[in-house]
Formats: sequence, C-alpha cells, structure tokens
Amino acid sequence: MGTASRYRAATVRQIVSVTSVDLPESRVTLNVEVLAPALERSISRAADSIGQTLRIPGFRKGKVPAAVVISRVGREAVIDEAIRADLPTWYAEAVAEAGIEPVGDPRIDIGELPEEEGKPLGFTVEIGVRPEAKLGNYTGLKVDREELDVGDERINEEVERLREQAGRLEPSEAPAADGDTIVMNYRGSIDGVDFDGGTGSDQVIELGSGRFIPGFEEQLVGAGKGEDRTIEVTFPEDYQAEHLAGKDAVFAVEVTDVRTSKLPDLDDSFAEEMGYENLKALRDDIRERMTESEDRRIRATFREACIDAASEKAKIEVPDSLIQGRASEIWEQTVRSLAAQGINREAYMQITGKTEEEVIAEAAPDAERSLRREATIAAIVEKEEIIPTDLQLEDALEHSAGHEGVTPRELLVTLREDGRADQLEKELAARLAVDLVEESAKPNLIKPKKD
Repeated sequence: MGTASRYRAATVRQIVSVTSVDLPESRVTLNVEVLAPALERSISRAADSIGQTLRIPGFRKGKVPAAVVISRVGREAVIDEAIRADLPTWYAEAVAEAGIEPVGDPRIDIGELPEEEGKPLGFTVEIGVRPEAKLGNYTGLKVDREELDVGDERINEEVERLREQAGRLEPSEAPAADGDTIVMNYRGSIDGVDFDGGTGSDQVIELGSGRFIPGFEEQLVGAGKGEDRTIEVTFPEDYQAEHLAGKDAVFAVEVTDVRTSKLPDLDDSFAEEMGYENLKALRDDIRERMTESEDRRIRATFREACIDAASEKAKIEVPDSLIQGRASEIWEQTVRSLAAQGINREAYMQITGKTEEEVIAEAAPDAERSLRREATIAAIVEKEEIIPTDLQLEDALEHSAGHEGVTPRELLVTLREDGRADQLEKELAARLAVDLVEESAKPNLIKPKKD
C-alpha cells in the first residue's frame, strides 16, 4: 500500500465495509454494508432536507428537528431519501475499499431497510472490472514513430489560411464563381405550394460551402447581380424537417449582390498587419509553433503505440460484456462533452442519423483498445513496484498548486487529509509505467501520415 493509501486509512472516517466475490468474465460482486454511524448521519441529513418543506405547528419552516420529521413521515421514507442522496457516495467508497477499477454501469440491489436506529444498511453491487494482463516483453520494443517534418509546403498552407482570414469581401460585377459570396432573396415551393421555412431575404451564402441543400449552390454558379434563377432540388431522405424529407422543391431566387474575396498581397505589409516585423518573421513563428505542436502530437501518438505494442505481447482476455460497458462509458462521456457545447443527445442523433446503439457499437474497437492499455499499464505498475515519491507527486501538482496559491507540498498534504491523494498516486504511477516503456522502446522512423 502506498503512502497516500496508508494516510487515507488513518484519517478518513470509514463509511462502508466491503467484501468482494469474483465472478466470471471480469466481473465481481461487492457485498457492502453502510456502517451504522454513517447511515445515521445520512438519515439526519435527509430528515433535514425533508423538513425544509414540512409545515408542522410549533416549528418554523425549515427548523423542524430530524426526530420530528422521522416521526411524521416515517423512518422508511427518510431512509429512502438518504439512499437517493448518498448512494453514489457509498458506491464510490465501496469501490475504493475493494480496490477495484470498475467498467460499465453497476447493478445495485438494496437490501432490507433497517427498522431500528443503530443498524447498518446492506446492498450488493455487481460490476465489470478492468481485466488482468499476463505480461510478455514490454521493454526494448520496436515501435513506429513519425518523423518530425514541418516543411515549406505546410508553412505555405498556414500562411494562405491566414491570408484567407484577412480577406475582404468586395462587390463584383462578374458572374459568381465557387468561393464567391452572394446575397439573395428566395421563395421555395413544393407542387406549386409555398412551404414553411422556405422563404428568406438577404440570405448570405458562400458558393461551394456545402451549407445548403445538395445541388442548390451549384445552380447559382455563374449568376450575376440582379439576376433571377429557378433552382430545382430534392431534399435528402434524412432531412431534419420530416415533412420535407425526400420531397422535390423549386426555389425562385433573386440574386441581389455578388461579392468576391480580395486577399491581401503576400508581402511584408501583410505580415505587419498580422503583428510581425516582416514576412520572414511570420513564417519563422508559424514554423516554430507548428514544430512544437507536431512534436507534442508525435510524442503522444508514440506513447500510445508503445503501450499498444506491449499489450500485443501480453495475454489479456477482454469479454464482450466488458467492451460493451466501456463503449457505453465512452458514449456518455461524449454526451457530456456535447452538452457543454450546447448540443443535446437528441440533436446529435439527428445530426449523425444514427441510433445510440449504432454509436456505441462503433465505439467498441476504441473501448477494447483502452481496456487492453489499462490492463497492461496496471500490470507493469505492479511488476515494477512503481510507487511515486512525494517529490514526484509534488512535481505533478505544481501547476494546480500555483493556480490555488499554495505550494505543491501544501496541496499534497491537503489532498491526503481529504483522502483524495489515492487517485493522483494511481495516475502518476500509470504515467511512470508508460515512461518506462517509451524510454526503452526502439523507434522505427516513418514518414508523416498525410491528413
């Protein structure tokens, strides 16, 4: 047991006791008891929460004692509320006490509720766990690594992208071409009848952007300012508006303006507008930043390839149920990431035209790969007896400590007092295991892959 684990056991009040039973296909059953003192604390908090909404003569709202709440609504109802509030914490504590790495969603079965005060609450958890790896050779492996190549062609592409961003739209009397922008009014109809959402004015569209219905933009190429055109298209079968999906439509379009992008000359004046002394300084900065970025990407890819090579040498059984569980986890992580961008689950399904089951199935190869990597890394940590030192832990905390205005040592002490250092220790041990495999690997340099 590492230093952080010993410290945690000595300082954090025990909430649950756990025994585990191994099951086939990398699954376990945890028999969990929420200890009586911890349960009573949860019941008291739940009673306080319920009491916030109760109106009982003789007590101010929100000031009803827990014992009175329990007497009024019943002990079982209060325990139910305590379970809803604290089951996630009890589950996390049980997993930590058992020392397992769960995979997928747990199946939890709550036992009989204790009728008397001072009795524990029992429940069982069945959950998949990270598979075990029987290591083969994991040092001195020959692994492909991309050569770092930031040539003039890539620099030119980035400079051209900056020019396009700095371009200005100017009125044009010439017929519209791909890349030009037009302003238009339009009215759409199906079988001669206008449809909802089919009318617009002063709509701006860049030809060739692919943002309109397939075939729409192509029929505007060659149009001039003031010209009227009739556009005939068919809505895609999977179009979001179901009443239009698969329908043939006709749009009467009036082109009110044509604009073309005027790019700045590629000279020192352009570089000065971008904040550089001259064009050479701009190109040198692009090369430096691109080199740093590519070096990080290549290093990260190489580290993953090293662990993949080690996992290929190992014997690891990854049951389908475990792959399914991890694929579901990947999907839920994606959903949370999309939600942070303002995209909900249903909208994503419409955009991709896929079901959740299809998305999860597509994630299966990545899920299996991640499980094999984790199993391999854990086995290396155990075999090499990797336990991060306090100095290594403090180095890992340097950035976070600076952000919080404390020293790394102070932050480490705080994490240990709160029982939160275990996860840091595990993550750093895993990183050190990957370092070991990477540093001993023999790179086989290959040409960069084209995007």
